[in-house]
Parts: sequence; structure tokens; C-alpha cells
Amino acid sequence: MEKFKVIIVEDVKLELKGTEEIFRSDIPEAQIIGTAQNESELWKLFRVEVPELLLLDLGLGGSTTVGVEICRQVRTRYPQTHVLIFTGEILNEKLWVEVLNAGADGIILKTGEMLTHTDVANVMGGKRLVFNQPILEKIVARFKKAVQGESMRGDAAIDYDIDEYDERFLRHLALGYTKDMIAQLKGMPFGVKSLEKRQTELINRLFNPNERTGVNATRLVVRALQLRIVDLDNLKPDEE
Repeated sequence: MEKFKVIIVEDVKLELKGTEEIFRSDIPEAQIIGTAQNESELWKLFRVEVPELLLLDLGLGGSTTVGVEICRQVRTRYPQTHVLIFTGEILNEKLWVEVLNAGADGIILKTGEMLTHTDVANVMGGKRLVFNQPILEKIVARFKKAVQGESMRGDAAIDYDIDEYDERFLRHLALGYTKDMIAQLKGMPFGVKSLEKRQTELINRLFNPNERTGVNATRLVVRALQLRIVDLDNLKPDEE
């Protein structure tokens, strides 16, 4: 890795000293040209010299949104500067998504192995989505859960003979649509009576004989959600 200049944004002095020590001992290629505790101090530093890397904490002065906005502005105004997030927001997954959408090159959580020479070298080499082990474990867990859910939906579609129209019917029932409203959806070739018949058929397929008595649309939808026939994470209506 070639030598490069870095600005560190960190509002906790003790953590700033620790971060500076990481650079001095483990990342000798880095030249720290400034440190900032808030947004105002950061832009003053940028007016003097633009770094190749901005190491950015998200929780500044008790606010997490400031860091996201800084990242967004750096990406727009200084596209040549890499932005690596170094944050103690270890549970705020929504914030991670926001800062990645704002253009961050990666996120290093202040836990586990923390910041390493390899992480910084990857960012400076142009790699995107650089994460350390703690955040990777969370990402992989979410990935496994998503794949498992998709697999369960596929299995349920086969096991219970669910076609496209069954899924659309159940999904819109889950969204609170009436049968009249569903019959009017674009591409839905069934009237209300046909949908009532389809509901009865679905009840017969999804419930055991001794469970079918008194099953209404609400119970049917709950059953479809339990079986993952309807994807709760993608519960959106069709375009009308």
C-alpha cells in the first residue's frame, strides 16, 4: 500500500488517541493530517488539504445522523476521498444501511478485531463493502435467514400447490384488500365468486380437516404467513 493522507473524525478524545495509535503502530503508510471532533472542524481541515481517506465516526455529539450527512457530502464534493466508517454503533443496523446508501466504502465496528491494516489497504485499493468480522457475522446471519425463508416459500408452493394467483390473492388479503378490490387488480382474471371458491380451496389445502371449521380470511392469511407462502418482508400490493 502506498503512502496516503487521512483525516480522523472522532468526538471522544480517549477513542481518538486509540485510533491514532492504531495508525502509528499498524498502518505506517498513513499520514494523519488532521483530526476533527465535529462537522465544522472537519470542513476547515478539508479546505486546507483533501485527504485520500476519511475515517469517520457516526456518533458525533450524540447524533448519528451527522455522520451519515458528512459521508454523503464528502462523496458528492470530494469523490476522490475514500470514506471508511469506524463506529461504536454496533446494534444500529438501520444506520449502517443509511451510511452505505450515502456512499461509504465500508464499516468497521468498534468491537472484535476493530481496524486493521488489511481493512484500510482494501479500501485504499478501491474495494467497496469492507467490513470487519462482527458486522460480517451479522450480515451472514441475515443472509442465511433470507435464503432459508426463500427456500421455505419454495417448498410451501410445491407442497400446497400454490400458483401465482394464490400468492397474489393471499398477499392482498394480508394487506387488507377485499375480494371486490382484488378482483379489480390488473391481470387478476377472477371475479368475486371465483375468489370465494379459491379461498375455500386454499383453506382445504392449508388446514387439516379437523381445523377447517370456521376458518375465515384472517385465519387463512395467518396460516399463509406461518408457512411463508406470503413473504412478510415483501408485503407490497401489485401495481393497479
